[in-house]
Amino acid sequence: MTFPRSLPQAALGWLSQVGADAADDDEERLRKALLVLIAVLILPIALVWGALYLALGAPSGVVAFLYFAISVASIGVFARTGDFQLLLRIQLLDIMLAPTLSMFPTGGFLASGGVGLWGILAPLGALVFGGVRSAIRWYVAFVIAFVASGIAGELTGGLTRLPEWFSSTMLALNVVVGGSIVFTLLALFAKQRQDALVALRGAQEQAENLLLNILPRSIAEQLKAKPQTIADQFTAASILFADVVDFTPRAEHLRPDEVIGMLDDLFSHFDTLAEKHGLEKIKTIGDCYMVAAGVPVPRPDHARALALMALDMLDAMRSRDGVGYLGLELRIGINSGPVVAGVIGRKRFLYDLWGDAVNTASRMESHGMPGRIQITRATYELLEDEFVCEPRGSVTVKGKGQMETWYLVARRAAAPVPAAAT
Repeated sequence: MTFPRSLPQAALGWLSQVGADAADDDEERLRKALLVLIAVLILPIALVWGALYLALGAPSGVVAFLYFAISVASIGVFARTGDFQLLLRIQLLDIMLAPTLSMFPTGGFLASGGVGLWGILAPLGALVFGGVRSAIRWYVAFVIAFVASGIAGELTGGLTRLPEWFSSTMLALNVVVGGSIVFTLLALFAKQRQDALVALRGAQEQAENLLLNILPRSIAEQLKAKPQTIADQFTAASILFADVVDFTPRAEHLRPDEVIGMLDDLFSHFDTLAEKHGLEKIKTIGDCYMVAAGVPVPRPDHARALALMALDMLDAMRSRDGVGYLGLELRIGINSGPVVAGVIGRKRFLYDLWGDAVNTASRMESHGMPGRIQITRATYELLEDEFVCEPRGSVTVKGKGQMETWYLVARRAAAPVPAAAT
C-alpha cells in the first residue's frame, strides 16, 4: 500500500482544522492551529518519558501518562466545542503541573533529571497565546510549583531513587528537547510580533498614502505632526476650473458605469498633467475639475504653470494619445489673486480654497466658450510676455458686472523660460 507524498502535510492540515470556526479570522485560525500542533508534538515525548520512568521503577512515570490522557481529552473537547480559552487553560495547567509535581517522588531537582523544567512551557505558552499579564501569573505559579516540588523531593529523598546515569541522561534530554520546544515557542512569539509590526507598518503606509491622495503632502505632514486647524493666506495664486460641455444631457443616455468610466479616464489624465506641472488638484465637482498653482507651496510662476496645464488639457481633448477618444469638449477658466486655503471637516475632510479670486475663476469657466481658455486681466498681465492671448472684450459676469477678459491661445515661439520654473 502506498501513501501520497503529501500525507504529513495532510495530517498537519487536518490538525490545524481541529476546533476551527468559519467565523475565525486568519490570526485566530493560526493561534488555534499552533496550540493544537504543539500539544500533539509533546504527546509522544510524554509517552516515552513515562515509559522510561516506569521501566526503572519510578511511579512518577504515571504522571506522564496522566498528562497524556488529559491533553488528548482537552483536544477532543476543543474539537467538539471550539472553546479555545478552555483548551489553552487546560494545556497550560497540564504542562506546568505534570513535570514539576513529578520531581517530588523522584528525589528533587537533579535526581528527577530536571524534568520540572518542562513546566516553563506554561508561562511561555501564555505569553504566545495570551498576553504579558497572563504570562506573568503563569510564571509565578510555575516558580512556586517548581521550587516547592523540588525542595520537597530533596528533603524527603523521594519515593524512588533513579540510577545516576539515568538522571544525568534525562537531564541532558530534558534540557535539549525541552529547550527546543521553548525555542520554538519563542520563535513563534517573535514571528507573531514581527508579523504584527509588518501589518502595522502596512496599515500606516496605506493610511498615509490615502491621506496623500486627499491632501497635499505638506498639509498631510502638518496634520500628522500636530492635529490642528489648517488655514493659510496666499497673496498670489492661480486657480483653474475646467467643465465638460453638455455632459449632463449626454450622461442621461449612458449607463452609470459608462458615466463613471468616462469621467475617471478624463480626470485621471488631468491628474497626470497636474503632477507633471507640479500643481495641486483641489477637487472635482460633478464633471468640473479644479486645480491650483501657488498653494500650498508658493511659487512665482503660478500663472505660467497653470497656463501650460490648461493648454495641455485642450491638446489632450483633441488627441488620440490623450483623451480625444472620449469625444468631449471643455470650457476652461483661469484667474489669479489672493486666496485663503485650509482643511475643513472632521470626516472626509478636504483641502479647499476660498476668496474672490476663486469665485472669479469659476465665473471665467461658466461664462467661457467651448474649447477655449478664458482668463482675467490679473492672469493676462502675468502671461502676456510668454503666451499669445486673444482679447475677448468686455463680458458681463454674474456677481462681478462687466469684466475685460482674454482667451489664452498658445505659448509664444521661442518664449523665455523663467529661472524659477526650471
